[in-house]
Amino acid sequence: MAVDVPGLVEQARQGRPRAVARLISLVEGASPQLREVMAALAPLTGNAYVVGLTGSPGVGKSTSTSALVTAYRKAGRRVGVLAVDPSSPFSGGALLGDRVRMSEHASDPGVYIRSMATRGHLGGLAWAAPQAIRVLDAAGCDVVLVETVGVGQSEVEIASQADTSVVLLAPGMGDGIQAAKAGILEIGDVYVVNKADRDGADATARELNHMLGLGEARGPGDWRPPIVKTVAARGEGVDEVVEALEKHRAWMEERGVLAERHRARAAREVETIAVTALRERIGDLRGDRRLDALAERIVGGTLDPYAAADELVAGLTGE
Repeated sequence: MAVDVPGLVEQARQGRPRAVARLISLVEGASPQLREVMAALAPLTGNAYVVGLTGSPGVGKSTSTSALVTAYRKAGRRVGVLAVDPSSPFSGGALLGDRVRMSEHASDPGVYIRSMATRGHLGGLAWAAPQAIRVLDAAGCDVVLVETVGVGQSEVEIASQADTSVVLLAPGMGDGIQAAKAGILEIGDVYVVNKADRDGADATARELNHMLGLGEARGPGDWRPPIVKTVAARGEGVDEVVEALEKHRAWMEERGVLAERHRARAAREVETIAVTALRERIGDLRGDRRLDALAERIVGGTLDPYAAADELVAGLTGE
């Protein structure tokens, strides 16, 4: 059944959570009306500050996200939260359900929390996250917090979707810094050592500071990621994290970095949509005579796979 997209968008602008939920569901379900939804949202976006939170499992991402929501709400900001969870192998839905862990904000009309399943998408984010961020932006959220799945060495996609990336670590996790070496230390704009009331917090902060300094090639005025110690469960140090985030936002705005990140994010989004559409068209060619003919020429040694791919793309795009 067709949805009244303009009406739904207007209700979302009025802060009605059911309308926001319906729009995100249309995005996640790749609705036939998705293009109409995105066209309606486009003029309303570009105002939200997107903060990504990532880190290994157990560092307190959900607790830190909840503490940040509290801090931003005290400042009068409307907050949207996308909590990306692993998928259930049975239903495909979000497995952990971060909304349960942020239940203290459930009755606040100035907060919208949504759990999203990765559905097998690598990189620590759900595939529909960029469009869901647009929905929350258009719905009037001043800040959108995106909490990723617990990261490994390659799951650093949040850096391409957030204005500011926050990397969380915690003492006593053994390989916390080691796991961060391969990628996480390259994406952070702000680093948080959570659970700082535990033994080893100071040592973790020192080691992190040392690693950030290795091979550092920053010029005068370049951003140097701060390291903030917190005990998110008690709200300690959270105001300092918000201060660091605001300083980074101001630095980006002053130097044009924020606008450039927005352009890069939009370019990646367009590229992803185009590649997905092209992949679907190629998938439709399974068993098609054109694909079989190219495969036959490759097997016969008269054509190489790259030249075959060029022919296929040219045929699909009409070039």
